[in-house]
Amino acid sequence: MPSPTHDALRTPAWTPPAGNTKPPLSSRMMRAAWRGLPARRYDVGWEPGLVVPAPDGSPLITDHYFPRAAGDFPTLLVRSPYGRGVPWSPMYGLLFAEQGFHVILQSCRGTGGSGGRFGLWRNEAADGRATVSWLREQPWFDGTLGTIGASYLGYVQWALAMDPPPELKAMVVQVGLHDPHDFFHANGALNLENALVSGVGMAYQHQGLAPMVKATLRLQRRLREITTARPLRGAQASVVGDVPWLDDAMTHADADDPHWLGTSMGQAAERLDVPTGLITGWHDALLDQTLEQYGRLRRAGCHTALLVGPWTHTSAFQRGWPEVFAESLAWLRAHLCDDPSGLRPTRVRVHTGGDESWRDLDDWPSSPAVTSWFPAPDGQLLQQAPTDAEPLASFRYDPADPTPSVGGPLLSRGAGPRDNGALEAREDVLTFTGPPLTEPVDVLGPVSARLSVSTDTGYADVFARLCDVDAQGRSTNVCDGLVRLRTTGQAPTRVTVPMSSTAHRFAAGHRIRWQISGGAHPRYARNPGTGASPVDATEFLPVRITVHADSELTLPRGAAGTVKDRGQPRS
Repeated sequence: MPSPTHDALRTPAWTPPAGNTKPPLSSRMMRAAWRGLPARRYDVGWEPGLVVPAPDGSPLITDHYFPRAAGDFPTLLVRSPYGRGVPWSPMYGLLFAEQGFHVILQSCRGTGGSGGRFGLWRNEAADGRATVSWLREQPWFDGTLGTIGASYLGYVQWALAMDPPPELKAMVVQVGLHDPHDFFHANGALNLENALVSGVGMAYQHQGLAPMVKATLRLQRRLREITTARPLRGAQASVVGDVPWLDDAMTHADADDPHWLGTSMGQAAERLDVPTGLITGWHDALLDQTLEQYGRLRRAGCHTALLVGPWTHTSAFQRGWPEVFAESLAWLRAHLCDDPSGLRPTRVRVHTGGDESWRDLDDWPSSPAVTSWFPAPDGQLLQQAPTDAEPLASFRYDPADPTPSVGGPLLSRGAGPRDNGALEAREDVLTFTGPPLTEPVDVLGPVSARLSVSTDTGYADVFARLCDVDAQGRSTNVCDGLVRLRTTGQAPTRVTVPMSSTAHRFAAGHRIRWQISGGAHPRYARNPGTGASPVDATEFLPVRITVHADSELTLPRGAAGTVKDRGQPRS
């Protein structure tokens, strides 16, 4: 639908150029392999290699995908540091153009052939605004603009939304972030493995598929070598190469450090009036940031919707793509084409693990109610509160033999729910397990642990995880979190461990398990036990961690929602 600013009397409807420039063959092949997507509405044309001037004159190389049909169509802006080929070309350029959108797919400065120097986080707002200025001069632009994209492609949307242009009518942020510091240093610990994987992606993906695959395999082969180096600082260079921004991100742990000044785009959601659809997965590395975005948009009164599937950061665009695409397309049609027919009836839809259903909810979290579970002797987990704060159980964490990470919200292929049996058999992992449930228990919302902990050295990390133990004894991770703490003397320290959020049904006959350890390596950098920075430490000191009886696991109660189906999820 034309924008009110589009004057059809003065500006004739754009006619696609003559010729037969088809989208890239690799994109068409990937498109042909997808199943469960809506039928194509239009043939698609392609104008590659357009030059958009950045504010300093640097050329931003841009591809234009368009429906081969006369008339006005809204425009989608996609800005990426990962190149303009697979998967972005078929996912955004081809698929959305064949549904009736102009799609602008642009390489961020310093990547994919664009000029200038890639300054991570630094130029996206200004370059985005310059691109919108260029759009205003295009004969096919009708004044109606939307944005869409995943991960860093979500960050560039928030950057543009800090001062949204009047043409911006809708956004779809898929597994996106707004706070770089939080991605690298959540709760005081370095998210080591995700930092390395993101470094490889930024450094190589825009160079093409072959360099990216080689770098990814090289990181997998040498991950242990890199993550156990003493010191850790600079060890990634042998795989990632000379990437100054990655070294800076890993070594600036303090959120108040000037290095991070102006990098968070979180304030955009606090004053935004652009309808914004949010999509994430329960095992996405950016789940918590997406839920924070949702909360801020809701408090600002902005029209928003949330979809959370059974996905990791990458599987949302693999087996989950039919749901992700349908949700994105419905949102954009509703707000750019005045066609709300595809919107679902409620603001929130979440996949519930355990019974593999989708639930429609009015809001998230759906209920403020919580239940508490308490650790007890002999590894029990009970709902009776303790009568004292005596030491209950302890373990020795040795950074020279760190507790390994298993599954969870990783960017790598080991992400997601995994069998925790081998992990829980280690002597440096505590488990507290409830009795078999006599009826299902639904957990919907943020999970947290309030731990009473003492240590013998004063320096430790505490990793807490919620697991579902089935009737055969298999323990599968649901959600988790880690905090870095400082204790004094023998007195216990009270610390809250945010364990992210979930929607999960513990079936009758299953048991609820609370897992506690001193780390999860290489997901998190090892705590050296000395108070030294984990990136500079060369000496490591084991620590004995004692959990006291007045600790508590807090689970949000599931509120009623409309159950849509119980089919096998695309996870």
